[in-house]
Amino acid sequence: MAFQLSDGTPIPIDSAFSIGTINYPANWLRLSTAEEKTAAGIVEVADPIIHDSRFYHFDGTPKSLDDVNSTDKDGNLVKNADGSQHITYGLKTQFKKEEKQTAAGLLSRYDWLVVRKAEKGTAIPAEITTFRDAVRTACNTREAEIDACSDTAALVELYKSTKQEDNTYKPNMTQYPNDPNIQVL
Repeated sequence: MAFQLSDGTPIPIDSAFSIGTINYPANWLRLSTAEEKTAAGIVEVADPIIHDSRFYHFDGTPKSLDDVNSTDKDGNLVKNADGSQHITYGLKTQFKKEEKQTAAGLLSRYDWLVVRKAEKGTAIPAEITTFRDAVRTACNTREAEIDACSDTAALVELYKSTKQEDNTYKPNMTQYPNDPNIQVL
């Protein structure tokens, strides 16, 4: 809950404040009755909605899902130094880039085995090959799930988890496989 004067001036909770010549202690809003607040000219208002900055601008408007051509304040297209069109990347492009980085990080732990196979012909353990294939598949699936979102609200839901009957939470998005953590020599 939040409070403000009838003129819209916000009054912070747990902070001392003044109205005209009357000073109120920090705990007054918590201890006063609704009638006392009304008599002082204080109204209760809904808490401001805090939007996830990954998906929404500070003012609560959703960020663009799709890439757009960048424009200046006059609406003119902005060009890169090489003369190509400058692009402002949308959420889908940004999140898919993050997925590629995540997959690359998961794969990199075992890249040395691929190099060893190329140089020496030493077989890559099946568990590692299976894991690496599963990482690539999960990344592709996650990118498709991102692309399938028709609006920002759908993308937000994709990145959440759903409560199950057993009170556990299941991610709405396909998950990456667990690292096999096998010792390879």
